[in-house]
Amino acid sequence: MTPPEKLTIDTPEQIALEFPLAGAGSRFLAITIDTLLQLAGFLVLGLIGLGALWLRSTGFASLATWTAAVLIFVAFLLYYGYYAAFESMWVGQTPGKRVLGIRVISTSGQPITPFTAILRNLLRIVDQMPGIYAVGVLSIFFTARNQRLGDLVAGTVVVHEQQLQRAAMPAEMSEASNLGARRLSVEEIEVVETFLARRNDLPDFARHRTARELAARIRQRLEISSATHRNDEELIEMAAAEFRRR
Repeated sequence: MTPPEKLTIDTPEQIALEFPLAGAGSRFLAITIDTLLQLAGFLVLGLIGLGALWLRSTGFASLATWTAAVLIFVAFLLYYGYYAAFESMWVGQTPGKRVLGIRVISTSGQPITPFTAILRNLLRIVDQMPGIYAVGVLSIFFTARNQRLGDLVAGTVVVHEQQLQRAAMPAEMSEASNLGARRLSVEEIEVVETFLARRNDLPDFARHRTARELAARIRQRLEISSATHRNDEELIEMAAAEFRRR
């Protein structure tokens, strides 16, 4: 993976985290799935609209008018609010993004907020011009982080998401460990969990270097001798498991 295809973030703990960026292909497939779901929603609204016309023909003109007004409002929300609503509720994912395994995050590596989701999707009207996301695709190709205009304004990127891989530890090791992991901060554990989730995707040298830096940080914070726990990744797994049990 070349440098332009990944987002590298240096945490306050001086640990480099890497997120593989999603390209135009996977993002377009996600949009295709979401568009099909929107079309299904419009189809349902259309059928209800036919029912409203039938009501008008049978003398229920007032009810038909109110039904039509509600349908127009719902159609507006479905078209313009679909992406912002799902990305707010699912923390950066729509159904299409979830199927493709991609997610919107901030350029700092943090989850996006509802405000950020709304802001990035306000520019979708421009990105999709002239109807086939031509502006958005060109922006993705010509920006270093594969960002469309909405991403540039909101400070977001779209990354591939690897499923969190919990460390498989022997039961006796998990229960017997008493490292005092409660002294670690939530931020430090988040860095540890991110490493455990993505270590299999890292090159060997980067994996060993990151594990060594994390383990050194844990030994320092918990006052653990390097002679007691020499295996860096094993120490990281034990600290994370103990913290989760807490």
